[in-house]
Amino acid sequence: MSRVSEVSALSDEVAVLPATEVAEILSIPRTRVHQLIKDGQLLGVRRDDTMCVPADFIDGDAVVKGLSGTITVLRDGGYPDEEILRWLFTEDDSLPGTPIASIRAGRHREIKRRAQAMAF
Repeated sequence: MSRVSEVSALSDEVAVLPATEVAEILSIPRTRVHQLIKDGQLLGVRRDDTMCVPADFIDGDAVVKGLSGTITVLRDGGYPDEEILRWLFTEDDSLPGTPIASIRAGRHREIKRRAQAMAF
């Protein structure tokens, strides 16, 4: 299973950061960013032949709290990365907003519960 989604899985309207910039923000080597993607701590997309990470996955100088656990739950439930990306960035009237916006707002436990319900 590929750990890098195709561009079509994520709207061009979603802001992304090149892996090199993510590495600078997180104060880690670029290769570690690729490892985080491979390990499921982050999800990556290719834009113009450059590995990128959605900007909303980064909070200050860290990965958004609760994101990696949500990704793990959905992957364990059989969801491919492309579907996980779509779900994270799709508006949900019951939240309101998107799941990633809720995770960023500190409601990661609620989003993880929803992910568990979807996955099993």
